[in-house]
Amino acid sequence: MIRPYIKALRAFSLVLTGVGTALLFYTRMGRAARDRQVLAWAGKLMRILNIELRVSGTPPAGGAVLVANHVSWLDIHVLHSIVPVRFISKSEVRDWPLVGHLARASGTLFIARDRKSDAIRVNQEMAAELQAGECLAFFPEGTTSDGQDMRAFYPSLFQPAVEAGCPVIPAAIRYFDLQGGACLDAAYHGDMTLLGSFWSVVNMRGLVVQVEFLPALASAGLHRRELAKQAEAAIRAALGFN
Repeated sequence: MIRPYIKALRAFSLVLTGVGTALLFYTRMGRAARDRQVLAWAGKLMRILNIELRVSGTPPAGGAVLVANHVSWLDIHVLHSIVPVRFISKSEVRDWPLVGHLARASGTLFIARDRKSDAIRVNQEMAAELQAGECLAFFPEGTTSDGQDMRAFYPSLFQPAVEAGCPVIPAAIRYFDLQGGACLDAAYHGDMTLLGSFWSVVNMRGLVVQVEFLPALASAGLHRRELAKQAEAAIRAALGFN
């Protein structure tokens, strides 16, 4: 049982280092420098947790929206280790100890999901970021699943992509154990606590995550509901959930 404790301590140390770096230096850094820091930090976390990353397809570039199925708290860090993106996240994350600091430092946009007026505000911020050439990412299910199926995609946050006419890149995320079987222990859902899920991950001998970037969807001329349906169908097909 020594190894899980060592992994947990190393991960906690990395989080503290990330928070310290964010508080002391991020305000002095340009966007490109911060992106490099976030990618490097997420890559270190993957190595500490002994997570093997397998990527296929073409990651998004600037001025695009990335959407993915949502299985675990790891999803954000996995994607951050591949491509510089700004996430749209539920407002509760902003107040999480330590994690909230990292989310704010990485440029996350927060939304209060129970207030329609906040969705309007976030859509306006998203549109401005897309016009500035940023790559934005969100999980249209609105919450996590156990990885064996997907929830229906909410269409509201697709509106800025429609208005900007920017491409939407769907991504399919899957977790496997070292034997190649589906790893349900990587999921963070239901009544799980973040600490309990984290402890489950550090107790694994290793984990494989596969991220498949699917062909871009054109948003011009589509209603956000149709765009959401297309993105959901593409990811469902890639995961074999149809």
